Amino acid sequence: MPTDRPQPDFVLVRPQMGENIGAAARAMWNFGLDRMRIVAPRDGWPNPAAGAMASGAGRLLDEAMLVDTLPEAVSDAHFVFATTARSRDMTKPVMSPERAMQLTAEKIADGQRVAVLFGPERAGLENADVALANAIISVPVNPEFASLNLAQCVLLTAYEWRRASEEVQAETVEMSDTEWANQRDIEALAAHYDARMDEAGFFFPEHKAESMRQTLRNFWSRMPLTTADTRLLHGILRQMVRWKDRGG
Repeated sequence: MPTDRPQPDFVLVRPQMGENIGAAARAMWNFGLDRMRIVAPRDGWPNPAAGAMASGAGRLLDEAMLVDTLPEAVSDAHFVFATTARSRDMTKPVMSPERAMQLTAEKIADGQRVAVLFGPERAGLENADVALANAIISVPVNPEFASLNLAQCVLLTAYEWRRASEEVQAETVEMSDTEWANQRDIEALAAHYDARMDEAGFFFPEHKAESMRQTLRNFWSRMPLTTADTRLLHGILRQMVRWKDRGG
């Protein structure tokens, strides 16, 4: 059975190719979604091509709800989104995938059930399908090539669901057996270089020495150094001094 985690139902309406159904299942499971509903698949069900394409997400296909009509598929939903790339001349809210999944998260947190409709590959949802929806999800695609593959549309929407429902870090740094250098580490590195460069006569002419020292110290502060970095830089300078003392 699908997991109990709160999530929307993704409804594939009259999908045509088993490969696309399998790819859609894989895209859903990439982002932790496993509530798939399939309405009147063209080539019948089960579909071996779907299972082959789903790879490790085959469970979604085994547990998918199979129905004959769209009204059956959304009968228990409190709110329904229809994904479409073209104007339907209907008075409905039209949302970006990002906003739609934010609203979905809000409604699910309120105890409501939300369904998202994805149309067949050739022409997308029919107007009669869209008429059953409360709102439309429209992807800001290139107007000269607006057609999205079924699995791509599922992937994009699933990704926005993940962003809306979980804390997604915009940027992280993988630390490999080290940690960030603290101010003591930075100060020791700055003092080491200052002393050795002073011995080498780097801070010249005299009236510019203070400004040069400040620029160098600011350089160390701007760099996001780890303790491993500081050890390496200390080692480089020590080796250069040894090399000089040996006569180059």
